Amino acid sequence: MLEFEQTVQLIQKAQKGDKVAAEELVAHNMPLVKSIVKRYRNTGIEYDDLLQLGSWGLYKAIMNFDVTFGVRFSTYAVPMIAGEIKRHIRDEGPIKISRQTKALATQINRFVEEFRHANTRDPSIDEIAAHFEITPYDAVFAMDSAQMPISLYEKYDEDGSYLIDAIQTKDETEDMIDLIMLRQCLMELPERDRKIILLRYYRDKTQMEVAKIMGVSQVQISRLEAKILALIRAKMS
Repeated sequence: MLEFEQTVQLIQKAQKGDKVAAEELVAHNMPLVKSIVKRYRNTGIEYDDLLQLGSWGLYKAIMNFDVTFGVRFSTYAVPMIAGEIKRHIRDEGPIKISRQTKALATQINRFVEEFRHANTRDPSIDEIAAHFEITPYDAVFAMDSAQMPISLYEKYDEDGSYLIDAIQTKDETEDMIDLIMLRQCLMELPERDRKIILLRYYRDKTQMEVAKIMGVSQVQISRLEAKILALIRAKMS
């Protein structure tokens, strides 16, 4: 792997149009791209295509990186590489969804977030349908269209184990990628949701203790925690 100073120098050259520098950076970071690509090999997309998408995400990271971000290049690149792959899967996956349905799904997701903040609960399907003046069926269809057909966090047996539990132990590189992606997911959470997760899993607070800090009931914290964890799992799958 390149030293940080070498990486920065090559990035600066690449951003000025030096193709050799860009190619050298891509070559040195291909192990990182391949580690991320492994996650998406069961999505119905050819490995070479996934590799090309990951490489394009890496190239975007190279062209947009700035040392003032205060992070190592690999930390910055991971979510961009994964994001490029997930964007393609979402937009060009085996199940084709119309632009109108995709737009509606985006609007529904925004409405759900706003409703959750205002009411401390998720809206029902009927409430979503009423807001957009559509049928409950159309609301469910639009919401499902934004979901991946298969998730690594799909439960696969009666004891509640997830599909990812059956995967072999990962190497240190994949562990690092997990940590980076988890950090990215936490940063994207609303402030209240992020606080709940930090209190529960980084400060080892009980749900009752978190409820007192947040000024809500333990039942509400339990319900919110389950939804937040489900969201994080979906983002990392």
